[in-house]
Amino acid sequence: MQTAQLHEIATILREARLNRTPVAAPTKTWQQLDADAAFEVQRLTVDMAVSEGDRVVGYKLGNIAKAMQAAFGLDQPDYGFLLASTFTYEGTTVDPGRYIEPFVELEPAFLLKRHLRGPNVTVADVINAVECAVPAIEIIDSRVQNWAIDLPDTLSDNGSTGAVILGGTPRRITDLRLSDTTGTLRFNGEPVMSGNTKNILGNPLSATAWLCNRLAAYDVEFEPGQVILPGSCLEAVRMNAPGTWTGEFADWGSVQFEVSPA
Repeated sequence: MQTAQLHEIATILREARLNRTPVAAPTKTWQQLDADAAFEVQRLTVDMAVSEGDRVVGYKLGNIAKAMQAAFGLDQPDYGFLLASTFTYEGTTVDPGRYIEPFVELEPAFLLKRHLRGPNVTVADVINAVECAVPAIEIIDSRVQNWAIDLPDTLSDNGSTGAVILGGTPRRITDLRLSDTTGTLRFNGEPVMSGNTKNILGNPLSATAWLCNRLAAYDVEFEPGQVILPGSCLEAVRMNAPGTWTGEFADWGSVQFEVSPA
């Protein structure tokens, strides 16, 4: 695809994000848009944000669990940059008007103490690079109307990022059973969805290695201090009413936020 076309898609999606107005899937207009071109669109939208004062603080993997792929009609994971502007604080109130059609996910988050650069990153490399893990909630939100996305659409939209909320119970990964820990999402105290960290490519350390190796094709490396979201352990739940959301991992900790009335 021509550079001008990539810039046009990036501008449309950036304006849709800022105006909270959904747009048609890019692949409907630009049929030649593939995963590689979509990542370049993603990079352009991130560059726009950084030029306006934002900063890259990590990376995310999405739709790694089969339940997530089935829910959104995808057969491959997506991935994107994490921007500081998308992070919000645990226990604070979220305005639903900031989003178009948001969903809530529960996942672990890793804080890195060492560089990771693919290709050929192994799970052992990831273990050595992780400082700690915390429970996290990701609010995903698509700028594409009705979430009618193919892989290039969600990649162009930076992996359908919305917001990230980190919990306050950091743990060494040697103190966790990341290949078999149950996670539960609750709304107003009632369980609405559950899953297991084994759904994240066997364990989220493996998913992190996969992500690092995939992004190496685009000359991306993970840096100390960055946050890595390796994907949700359960199917995302629509965020469509005011109330309290809590995500909890058994024998680990929880993370919580409020949704204000629209």
